Amino acid sequence: MKLNAPKVPRAAAVVEVDGGFQGSLDGIAREGARRMLQAALLTEADEFVARHAGVVDEDGRRQVVRNGYLPQRDLLTGAGRLALDAPRVRDKRGAEDGVSFTSAILPRYLRRSKALDELIPWLYLRGISTGAMQDALTALLGENAPALSANVVVKLTGQWRDEFESWRKRDLSKEEYVYL
Repeated sequence: MKLNAPKVPRAAAVVEVDGGFQGSLDGIAREGARRMLQAALLTEADEFVARHAGVVDEDGRRQVVRNGYLPQRDLLTGAGRLALDAPRVRDKRGAEDGVSFTSAILPRYLRRSKALDELIPWLYLRGISTGAMQDALTALLGENAPALSANVVVKLTGQWRDEFESWRKRDLSKEEYVYL
């Protein structure tokens, strides 16, 4: 038996999630990625606080505690731009005696995932000009693609060129290679 269901393009499909979120399949994937990453960040901070649960003052109050969230920041990933709230941890003892929490998942200055950092040189090596990079990233990642100016791409290519030169000039005298 064949059902005569209307054919709806996947990108145009609208789905309701948690009683309110509507969007395309890409939007649902982006929201799922954001929620998973947010949960991982909270778990990481909670585990850090739990490891320091024994640090208390003379009244028995914990000195390493959760302290709200850092200002929201965007992380550019293969799923698109994700708005994240990184948890804040405070050590009440002060900087000299205290411990500092830095997320291993979301380090302080991380703005792009490693996958995007690898995508940009790949596009450049495939012939995408510095001026057309923004259009290429928009086509691949959607409207929330990272805003990379031609100057940023030129700066990145300069860094890659420097890395290549140091790799090319490395000392191989202590290495043994077999030539076939």
